[in-house]
Amino acid sequence: MAQQQNSLPAKLINGGIAGIVGVTCVFPIDLAKTRLQNQRPGQQVYKSMMDCLVKTVRSEGFCGMYRGAAVNLTLVTPEKAIKLAANDFFRQHLSKNGKGLTVFKEMLAGCGAGMCQVVVTTPMEMLKIQLQDAGRLAAQQQKPVMMSTTKLVATNTVLSRSFNSCTVSSAPRAVSATQIAKELFHTHGIQGLYKGLGATLIRDVPFSIVYFPLFANLNRLGKPSPDTASPFYWAFMSGCVAGSTAAVAVNPCDVVKTRLQSLNKGSAEEAYSGVVDCVSKIMRKEGPSAFLKGAGCRALVIAPLFGIAQVMYFAGVGEYILDNTPLNLLSA
Repeated sequence: MAQQQNSLPAKLINGGIAGIVGVTCVFPIDLAKTRLQNQRPGQQVYKSMMDCLVKTVRSEGFCGMYRGAAVNLTLVTPEKAIKLAANDFFRQHLSKNGKGLTVFKEMLAGCGAGMCQVVVTTPMEMLKIQLQDAGRLAAQQQKPVMMSTTKLVATNTVLSRSFNSCTVSSAPRAVSATQIAKELFHTHGIQGLYKGLGATLIRDVPFSIVYFPLFANLNRLGKPSPDTASPFYWAFMSGCVAGSTAAVAVNPCDVVKTRLQSLNKGSAEEAYSGVVDCVSKIMRKEGPSAFLKGAGCRALVIAPLFGIAQVMYFAGVGEYILDNTPLNLLSA
């Protein structure tokens, strides 16, 4: 099993299955997290996660809770595969003679994994956030007391004709991730898809530094003996606990990333020039508590997502599929 787990195709399969199952289950909560994080004081459309989900279903239908899910379902396979494979790669190179790693080396391996995954994570999050937040902007435009055409913030022309017509009466026109990506690439080049890269690094690197060592040590507690693997339920619980802990720990970074990557702004919502500008404006106008917006949602999203990922990974689902189907040619 240890040798098989070095197979990149197996990691792709494990990460893909886990990501698709996990995203399908928890995506509505992730949508609520994005919308709650983007709300400003005095302009709250949603009071809580449940309130957000209920209002989303009422105004956009059941499928409205899955706005942007196609982007995640498409890119979650390479993202999870890169994260898990990179962590294994760095752990193997940091270990000496097969001996266990110190906590510091485990953190270094997690840091390397976090830096590698942003290649996929940044454009995925960039496209997903635009689609997820469109419903909040539409709901905000339906409040005439809080919206005025003279107060609309001038935003990047990208997406403006898709989401906003700069009038209160018209709702934003639905667009696809492909349209958004084409417009971003056409107007800003490849860097348009990587807006918020720094904020994504600030979020994902600390997340991996916390998650991977914590998971490894929690999972180790469930092993009957040093030479045997922990039970699948223990791997699942370890992934859930480590994932939710890391998610809450880096939630302030996630709030900053979400604000920076939201190209379209609602009434009187400020634009930010960078990470420092975003942090200072949030602190000054909304207070420290704003950095914890959506923390509960994020914990509920990440916990099962990484729990499922670790079960797939440690159960060797990918290895089993490769050994029992024509796909075994990929690992040859």
